[in-house]
Amino acid sequence: MSDWKAEILVIGGGAAGMMAAGTAAEAGRRVLLLEKNGRLGKKLAITGKGRCNLTNRCAPEAVLQNTLRNPRFLNSAVRAFPPEQVMAFFEDLGCALKVERGERVFPVSDRSASVVDALRRWLRRTGVRVEQAAAQALLIRNGALRGVRTDRGELAAGRVILCTGGVSYPLTGSTGDGYRLAAAAGHTIVPPRGSLVPLAARDGGCAELQGLSLRNVGVRLRDGRGRVVYEDFGELLFTHFGLSGPTILSASAHLDGGGPYTVEIDLKPALDEGKLDERILRDFAAQKNRGFENALTELLPRSLIPVVVRRTGVDPAAKVHSVTRAQRRALLEQLKRFTIPIAGPRPVDEAIVTAGGVCVREVAPKTMASKRCRGLYLAGEVLDVDAYTGGFNLQIAWSTGRAAGKAASLEEEIS
Repeated sequence: MSDWKAEILVIGGGAAGMMAAGTAAEAGRRVLLLEKNGRLGKKLAITGKGRCNLTNRCAPEAVLQNTLRNPRFLNSAVRAFPPEQVMAFFEDLGCALKVERGERVFPVSDRSASVVDALRRWLRRTGVRVEQAAAQALLIRNGALRGVRTDRGELAAGRVILCTGGVSYPLTGSTGDGYRLAAAAGHTIVPPRGSLVPLAARDGGCAELQGLSLRNVGVRLRDGRGRVVYEDFGELLFTHFGLSGPTILSASAHLDGGGPYTVEIDLKPALDEGKLDERILRDFAAQKNRGFENALTELLPRSLIPVVVRRTGVDPAAKVHSVTRAQRRALLEQLKRFTIPIAGPRPVDEAIVTAGGVCVREVAPKTMASKRCRGLYLAGEVLDVDAYTGGFNLQIAWSTGRAAGKAASLEEEIS
């Protein structure tokens, strides 16, 4: 490895790590960024289906409202580096941005590479050194950091910023290494689990509906007692194993052991039951000699019709003029409450982000400094913070990385 002497070591070259490293280097510190992958920003490159939803154009309060766990901990960091400043930061780096539905912010290029390349240029300009190495242990003496042991040798430094991510998408390098390092420094680790993850169904015809994408539907997640624990409106996708899509990913964050859970889909959320019944009657009147199944083409996607008809118990070939009020009620029930019983979340390695991680009570919220080990800072997904989809998780990475980089650059060397 390079014998160049760093003042600050950053472990992990993802969003939080690159932000922390560049921020500290801009302050005039000698920074060495360690990344075990062959390139920086590997997970960042696949976010947003390769488009990189890098933040959400909203007030800091909205970021906190969309944070699922420990939002109060993030208050100082998000207000110090809010979405408005994040957007200006990337625009200044030459990465042009655009805002889409839901105030989601993307690069104009629709390519995550635009974001990653802008950060890499920034790191080069600020003088950050990058080495490919895997951190194996923190070198600690008398409760203070002295450096890091890597698979390529030991590195001395009095300040280390831990930005190793969680355990989601392990092929990108997020394999939970940071939890082990933080635990060795005295930190409590809240057991990690997947958040924003697809849901596996127990049945419900999902395999038959594989590939069907629904837009503008209502989604409710009910627990074992029938209580609504999450409600949303938007898109979902049927898969061979169950359900995915934005509304489902957000719903998954509310699975907390109160199951068995059920997803309830309102296929016609714009119409109350009375208006929907009137709509059905009009459709049937216009097609009174058609079969029941064939008369639903204006109401439902074609692939969904056989599943809905089967659930109503009505003969698919029955002429609609013979459909009874009770049978029509059964149809309306399926349109307003199409239910899918949930077996549970998909494996954590399919999750977008990780819930759990380093207990935030042991981290200073303004500086991201460890309260257990002097010279150690933590940022990004390694912390027990996670949020809904929409750019909020990356906003957390930028804000906490910025806070850690600034604070580490101000700390005096440990003698």
